[in-house]
Amino acid sequence: MKVLNLLCLVLVVLLVIASPAFAQQTTPTSVTLAGAGLGAGLGAAITIVGAGWGFGRIGAAALESMARQPEVAGRIQTAMIVIAALLEGATFFALIVCISLKATF
Repeated sequence: MKVLNLLCLVLVVLLVIASPAFAQQTTPTSVTLAGAGLGAGLGAAITIVGAGWGFGRIGAAALESMARQPEVAGRIQTAMIVIAALLEGATFFALIVCISLKATF
């Protein structure tokens, strides 16, 4: 029941946010499928999936290490945060490249 309520809430929010966009007048333009736009979208999607998988692996390995050796949990947590920050930086760089690629074409 909670999931259904959440989905209904998300649908209502999307409809409320999208209504001003539908009210705008646009000039008729031709729509073409640009390869750069498609590549940028796929690149961003693959980047986000890879980052999520990487964060999951980092967290799982760190928790397993902390469970095996609780006395070094502080050092493991510090190393995990540093590695996660590096992964997030690489993810942001890849997303910026994808967005700039789409913006140039």
